Amino acid sequence: MTKSAFDKVKSGLVEAKAYLEGSESKRGYGIHVPARVNVKKIRARLGLSQESFAQTYGFALSAVRDWEQGRRQPERSARILLKVVEKEPEAVTRALAKSA
Repeated sequence: MTKSAFDKVKSGLVEAKAYLEGSESKRGYGIHVPARVNVKKIRARLGLSQESFAQTYGFALSAVRDWEQGRRQPERSARILLKVVEKEPEAVTRALAKSA
């Protein structure tokens, strides 16, 4: 094994050990979950009605209405999905599509 190959293996093992111990990896990715998400803006940008948006992305219509009217804020998991819908709506649609 060449020195560079050995160094790569060693680096991988160090990274794996850090991961298993709960330490941050040098190449680890952090995520940012926004505290607030503008659901109406996301939906409008996609050109969907509240009903279509709810159906397409698996939300309750009443939840979409409450979020847009400020009666409730989406829970953390919903904010994550909404952020992905905002950035990559086609990917979410493909991932949630019914398979034959």
